Amino acid sequence: MLLETAHPRKRFLARVAMKRIHARSGMKDIHSYHRYFSFVRVGGTVQNPRPMTNEGSGATLRASDGVSIAYHARMAPAGRPVLALVHSLGMDHSFWNAVDARLGDRASLVAIDARGHGRSGASGTPATAARMAQDLREVIEHLGLERVVVGGASMGGCIALQFAIDHPDCTTGLALIDTTAWYGPAAVSEWEARAQKAISQGLASLTDFQVTRWFSDGFREREPAAVQHWVNVFLRNDLQGYVAACRLLGAFDARAQLAGIRVPTLVQVGEEDYAAPVAMSRDLHAAIAGSRLDVIAGARHLTPLEVPDRVSDALLDLCAQVRP
Repeated sequence: MLLETAHPRKRFLARVAMKRIHARSGMKDIHSYHRYFSFVRVGGTVQNPRPMTNEGSGATLRASDGVSIAYHARMAPAGRPVLALVHSLGMDHSFWNAVDARLGDRASLVAIDARGHGRSGASGTPATAARMAQDLREVIEHLGLERVVVGGASMGGCIALQFAIDHPDCTTGLALIDTTAWYGPAAVSEWEARAQKAISQGLASLTDFQVTRWFSDGFREREPAAVQHWVNVFLRNDLQGYVAACRLLGAFDARAQLAGIRVPTLVQVGEEDYAAPVAMSRDLHAAIAGSRLDVIAGARHLTPLEVPDRVSDALLDLCAQVRP
């Protein structure tokens, strides 16, 4: 309940505050308050109602384990679906800017900097998909949102999948873009080799290899400035955060939980994706009942950057399948 608190004095003060808000705003029922305000619950009590407004790239939340999580939130008109999206390895929340621009007011968007990336902090313990999914859940709750269509690309797809597994009560739809439930039998050693190269030679030693996997030949020729921009984003990453994320991906295996996914699901992949090949997406599609597979001709690994029109259209189609 909105005014739930064990202390009578706190309950009385909360009711006084609500009456004042009611008088100023003209809200007529309890549901109006839920639509327009979020409430941060600390120690079992509700504190500090605040307007549900757009929050730019400087917004942060201290997660339950003390790590600062940066996020961006853009709210569409009431009643529109909410997309909660997580970026690829080595990127940040701006990864979704081009998709967001095409969504317009047809959907709200919440995008985080995964821990160890962008402006978010990193913990001293090994990174896990479950902890990153929990970070997203805490941001969503902080914003006063109850249910979202969750999605991600590459590493972000693994986190979105883990979110749907761990938080089904909060998940109305799932978008798995350029991703997998398991990177294969050699995953641990292959991801560790990449982490060790970053440690010994620096992130710059990986960029030539990365850009040919991220983008098709045609895109690299047409959009050299865009390619360089994303290389720069990659190079700004915290080295230890990158290494921790590599090890997370090497250990990730959610195959056993796929049959339990019970929400509308989009599986989308570039036809030329060498990092998470089409075969991995076909495995996801086969294992998740009722999912839709969309293979994008001519695109490689980072489809939200290379073909944002196609990705935004698919996300809106997914939102249309979701029950209110």
